[in-house]
Amino acid sequence: MRLLVLLAAIAMPVVAWFSNQGAFGPDQSEISSRYPLLVQPAGYAFSIWSLIFLLDIVYALRQATGARKRDRLLARIAPATALGFVCTTLWMPVYAQEWLWLCVLLIFVALATLLWAAWTAHRGHADLWTRMALGLHAGWLSIAAILNLAQALLGEGVIPADPGNQLGWSFVLLAVAAVLALAANAAMHGAFSYALAAAWGFVGVTVALARGDEAPMAGWTALALALALVVQTVWLRRGGRPRTRRAAR
Repeated sequence: MRLLVLLAAIAMPVVAWFSNQGAFGPDQSEISSRYPLLVQPAGYAFSIWSLIFLLDIVYALRQATGARKRDRLLARIAPATALGFVCTTLWMPVYAQEWLWLCVLLIFVALATLLWAAWTAHRGHADLWTRMALGLHAGWLSIAAILNLAQALLGEGVIPADPGNQLGWSFVLLAVAAVLALAANAAMHGAFSYALAAAWGFVGVTVALARGDEAPMAGWTALALALALVVQTVWLRRGGRPRTRRAAR
């Protein structure tokens, strides 16, 4: 299982490169433009994937080598982590084919498995690399999964195709993403990497909306949610969290 985690971690950036070269069909930016959302993060925000992939590979290498091969906590989270990495990898060619509901399934499975792995790693006081990699990946997926669901709903005609008519839905999406992010961050007692990735997504929405005249209130709301995550994280890490025992290894 440790080897599968490593192979899946390597596969993610490799498949991402081929995806950006159009090997599976239109790239992600082109597909995304066909399903425009008012609360889509600015393009630069997606650069976080480079850091996520790098940290995932470092974590995967570390958990498969040395004394860490006998670490019971890393062994416990390996199956879930492998599944999360595999689903992240498969999502890219599936998205290129515009199979949006299959994409929703894949990204929510990836979110659920990596959230559990990150939660387990933080509660078990895993090493810093493990907590950073899994927290960052899960944090970004917490935002991306909600947007992916919104695109699928837009494709079905549930959400209006014109971003100018999406204001009400935008606040619903932001609210759902906020509840998920704040609840997950609280469960991990203020995981810095998780909060950073989720806040990065909310700030990306703010920046995207600041470039136009549409829905400034939605942009300010997204920024407020990013700040709320930061404040929550600081509060939890400065004593607002319950004490936990170090998990047995």
